[in-house]
Amino acid sequence: MSSTALLFPGQGAQYVGMGVSLAQELPAAKQLFERADEVLGYRLSEVCFQGPAETLHLTNRSQPGLFVHSMAAMERLKQQFPEGIERCKYVAGLSLGEYTAMVVAGSLGFEDGLRVVQCRGDAMQAAAELVDSGMVSILGLELPDVEQLCNDARHEQEILQVANHLCPGNIVISGHQTACDRAAAMATERGAMRAIPLTVAGAFHTELMRPAVQKLEDALAGVTISSPKIPVISNVDAISHSHPDELRTILVSQVCSAVYWEKSIRLMIDGGVDQFFEIGAGNVLKGLLKRIDRKMPCESIG
Repeated sequence: MSSTALLFPGQGAQYVGMGVSLAQELPAAKQLFERADEVLGYRLSEVCFQGPAETLHLTNRSQPGLFVHSMAAMERLKQQFPEGIERCKYVAGLSLGEYTAMVVAGSLGFEDGLRVVQCRGDAMQAAAELVDSGMVSILGLELPDVEQLCNDARHEQEILQVANHLCPGNIVISGHQTACDRAAAMATERGAMRAIPLTVAGAFHTELMRPAVQKLEDALAGVTISSPKIPVISNVDAISHSHPDELRTILVSQVCSAVYWEKSIRLMIDGGVDQFFEIGAGNVLKGLLKRIDRKMPCESIG
């Protein structure tokens, strides 16, 4: 029998208009956006549906927006591919998407998850505003070359490191903006196809996010976390965890730790998954999957 895995996108996938068709077509999806507006005390639905883009791209708006949109997209999956849920063997989310994965796995409630995600977004936005920093996707270089690029572009006390191991030939680096700019300029000289600055507020998955940790710890301490009913593959180490205290620790450490996405996908494939579903905004994860295993089927539901 076929085994499936559900994948949930992270920050950067947001776009103005996301969720409009879901809310129009599916009452359950509309209710999720309405609940989010009530829980958060502001009109997140309007930000997702109407923008403006500069507001939606703020970390403390894009993170809760993507979380709710992915949960709303789950309602479409239930209608179009119920077998995708019935045969689900693993769930995983890219950075922020790991929170959605935990809700779908029954480890975290929707409203608790939303509150934590809002806190995470606020804390990471505040941390990003403390120092000029960013992230750059390096296309066409392998890991040792990217690590050397970071070493050569980083000056004195600057931070610049690998943040996301996405797929072969696509590795994201993160750190001080001056170091990111140097690395982007040097990358093509060293054989990279492209160096693409990402639309994010700062250097996520580095120590520059350390100021966000305590606030996230406090938020997670205030919610109930249960053992997941479906294994959630962690970004931090590309394995699943089941103890609630361990899950809290993993989610906190994720903010400053690298994301091992390619390794996570390979673990799921090796575990017998032969059908993936990308649930939420865009189709970035589908594209990454094709670079990891071009024959593996993936449906984008958003």
